[in-house]
Amino acid sequence: MQTNIHPDLIALPKVQEADAILRKCVHCGFCTATCPTYQLLGDELDGPRGRIYLIKNLLEDNTISDDSVAHLDRCLTCRACETTCPSGVEYGRLLDIGREFVNEHSNRPLRARLLTFLLRLVVPRSGLFKPLLKLGQIFRPLLPAFIRNHIPETMPVMHQTESVAGAKVVLLSGCVRSAATPNVVASLLKILRHQGMDAEVVHEGCCGALDYHLSAHDAGLQRMKAVIDQLYPRIDQIDHIVSSATGCGVTIRDYPEVLQYDAEYCPRAKAIVDKLVDPIELVSGQGIEAPATRVAVHTPCSMQHGLGINGSIEKLLGEVGFEIVPHREGHLCCGSAGTCSILQPEMSKQLKERKLDVLVEGKPDVIVTANVGCQLQLKEGADIPVMHWLELVAEQF
Repeated sequence: MQTNIHPDLIALPKVQEADAILRKCVHCGFCTATCPTYQLLGDELDGPRGRIYLIKNLLEDNTISDDSVAHLDRCLTCRACETTCPSGVEYGRLLDIGREFVNEHSNRPLRARLLTFLLRLVVPRSGLFKPLLKLGQIFRPLLPAFIRNHIPETMPVMHQTESVAGAKVVLLSGCVRSAATPNVVASLLKILRHQGMDAEVVHEGCCGALDYHLSAHDAGLQRMKAVIDQLYPRIDQIDHIVSSATGCGVTIRDYPEVLQYDAEYCPRAKAIVDKLVDPIELVSGQGIEAPATRVAVHTPCSMQHGLGINGSIEKLLGEVGFEIVPHREGHLCCGSAGTCSILQPEMSKQLKERKLDVLVEGKPDVIVTANVGCQLQLKEGADIPVMHWLELVAEQF
């Protein structure tokens, strides 16, 4: 793709990075076949190729229309297009850079700005989010549907084995995950203890994904640096850093790229990423004999397209005795996509219903996934249990 970047932008390092990404695109259109928003809406500008053109126009003209912003905002950042692209276009990175400039040029609708402000105010702050979530669970039946549908029902909390301070395996607790699905980290801790491994649960706070993907880049970078500041001083004593939410995992894995212009934090971020693993890379099936339960596995976009891990959950669960129920359209997003279920509710609902339809076609007994957003999204509307795969494995002990 040929480009002619605006003179006022061409000297900026991020714009030069975006220009290099743009030039890789050869307009082939393979990406549209795997883009959930294009499949749903059928609009070229709601697919990766169209959005690439919008970002190109933004960087060439140094301006953007409100209609164009709406097309960019509808992107789920699922990165399925990256898996498909034969030219290696780093679309997710290009979109992040584009959205940073969009934030300086656009005037989004008041409702969107208010929702974004409230999400950034509440969700990353566990001291605020947890009590509000508990309050919402108490009064859930009385709340309007558009709020009630985003509040998970109360559930029994597994007794969590005490973590071991100073252990060489560090488990990240997350912000939303620790409040909405606390059993996930408890399950991982239980499994690792069964495997003879000690682990320490740390309360690192928000990984920065929410702020960063809502175009609040400065706030996102500060949260990323806070996580690094907590982990880096003891990095030589750590063997593994584990995030049981793939959305957080892929964000942390991208820290070196996001912080590449920060000479102090970029090398620290690389040291942390060198120790970062997904639970599926650490958990074994040793000593587990599962019943012949039929399981449908939804692999989150962040896992298959972001972390590049696909098929591993099915392999492990199959090896220990679960019956894996295959399904169609495994590459398509469930519609959770971070804050999409709140900021783009109608589109998110359609994607969720489409995903649930294919997941239950084979009549599974349970649906499992690997990310808190997907878990909560699919649970609301499913007629069978939806859980994290770690919870399913931990139940077998």
